[in-house]
Amino acid sequence: MAVSTDAVILGAWAELTQAEHILDIGAGSGLLSLMAAQRSLDHANITAVEIDNAAAHACKHNIEQSPWPEKVRLFHGAIQDFQQQFNDSTKPLFDHIICNPPYFEQGTQAKNAARADARHTNTLSFSALQQAISQLLAPKGNTSIILPQQSLASFISQLDGHKLYVAKHLEIISVEGKVPNRSILVIQHTPLTADQQHQNKLCQTEYLQMAIRNKQGEYSQTMIELCRPFYLKL
Repeated sequence: MAVSTDAVILGAWAELTQAEHILDIGAGSGLLSLMAAQRSLDHANITAVEIDNAAAHACKHNIEQSPWPEKVRLFHGAIQDFQQQFNDSTKPLFDHIICNPPYFEQGTQAKNAARADARHTNTLSFSALQQAISQLLAPKGNTSIILPQQSLASFISQLDGHKLYVAKHLEIISVEGKVPNRSILVIQHTPLTADQQHQNKLCQTEYLQMAIRNKQGEYSQTMIELCRPFYLKL
């Protein structure tokens, strides 16, 4: 599966520079984990979780060939199995979780089973993902996740049940003047307060927007500045 522009934007935009413990859920070939290694503190620890055998093998190889083999570790298995390590555990939680998840709950699936699982919620439902985030995210941590517009409503509607909310919402436009087709959400724990009005004020969402290309079809200045460290020809 090719490296996607979505993943590069997510890895470049996520607030990783001060994170010490980073979790990549559904790491695939390891792109986001390695971008996190490139952008984070020297002493940061990154854990890549990947269930698919072929993807995990590629991820392991890419970690070993990267400049950060000691900084990134692979957990080959389901996120639910990884979570079990944190039941009644003193292990530090993650101050940043990053995820480019399976996002289609319905619709036609690819004939290739691995690609179908990567794109559809066959092996990781939104509810299961949010439960993992709720358990593994540090109290003041952030989760950065990218979704297509058609999956947003379903995903956001389930957050409250896991005591999570959207702190930032970056709408991504393919070409200036078009409607957004992707969004990056920054998810945090819902603050604990008995006052519902105060809680609503604390849980307000900051909305942002960026275009990948301008009307002439060239990369926008925002895209260039954001992703230059990861592209050879920007």
